Amino acid sequence: MTRERGARRPGRVLTALLCAVAAAGLYGCSDSGPPEPTPTPAPTTPAPATTAPAPTGLSPFTGLPARPAPVLAVKIDNVAAARPQTGLGAADLVYVEQVEGGATRLLAVYASRLPELVGPVRSARESDLELLGAFGRPVLAYSGAQSALNPLLNAAPLHPVTETTDPGAFRRSPDRAAPHNLYLRPERALATVSEPQDARDIGFRFGPAPAGGTPTDAETVRYPAARYTFTWSASDRTWRVAMDGRAARATDTGPVAPSTVVIQRVTVRPSRFHDVTGAVSPYTETVGRGTATVLRDGRAHEARWSRTSSTSGTTFTTPGGEPLAFAPGQVWVVLAPRS
Repeated sequence: MTRERGARRPGRVLTALLCAVAAAGLYGCSDSGPPEPTPTPAPTTPAPATTAPAPTGLSPFTGLPARPAPVLAVKIDNVAAARPQTGLGAADLVYVEQVEGGATRLLAVYASRLPELVGPVRSARESDLELLGAFGRPVLAYSGAQSALNPLLNAAPLHPVTETTDPGAFRRSPDRAAPHNLYLRPERALATVSEPQDARDIGFRFGPAPAGGTPTDAETVRYPAARYTFTWSASDRTWRVAMDGRAARATDTGPVAPSTVVIQRVTVRPSRFHDVTGAVSPYTETVGRGTATVLRDGRAHEARWSRTSSTSGTTFTTPGGEPLAFAPGQVWVVLAPRS
């Protein structure tokens, strides 16, 4: 059962710079449970998006009513042996990232709601540090990391939570084989952190759809060893997610169905690191600028994205430079390699 977030937790504003990643070494192992968004009416006359952050009382991640609450990010496995996952339906925001061998992992971000469990939980990567810099000082839950990455995780502006540091925040499922059997208890994870930072503006804007766009029934994104298809569901005005040709479901909430899907084209380059099998760990660059496709309300909108630093948010605009608003509800950001 998913629980609505309660009263505001204590927090303080921390000013921190994300440490420069200049260390060399080995990454974490190449890791390959038990365990629907609010419809958005289609606008008849598109209006321009607001340039202002979400008003008080609305989530900066979904544009829906939400109380101020700490940010929890969780690395989630999504190979076949890890599916169906648990807790994805409650996430405000889900990122898709490439890892070794062309496979992908999910980084789910929670603030508005906390599920009972999230998982299967897997290991952190170097790219997570740059990506999470926009969130201030979030809590990051993951299964572990290679020793060379640990100093960077410890120095970054985030609160690391692992099975080693906080064993009570995790449980092992007897129904799954390791390493796909580790699950996070979100409430316990947040309880172990002193003064986590509340959700803040990361650049998203919500409101009526922009003019134009191309009617789209489905859109597919391919990685070297993974495939995602987003199919428009007119009945509930969401995009149904399929992974490698199979419908994605969460064990606790059913079909995975975001209101907005952002296909953000980024540079995915080889890093200086590799896992214990010798596979090179890719690094996904989320600072810079590029093109994107925003799927909302059954249409595909061409967009531009820009992020000036690892501590700033990401803005999405129309090709003409106007802010491009998302549909209120869960957002998926697919960090797709530039072609």
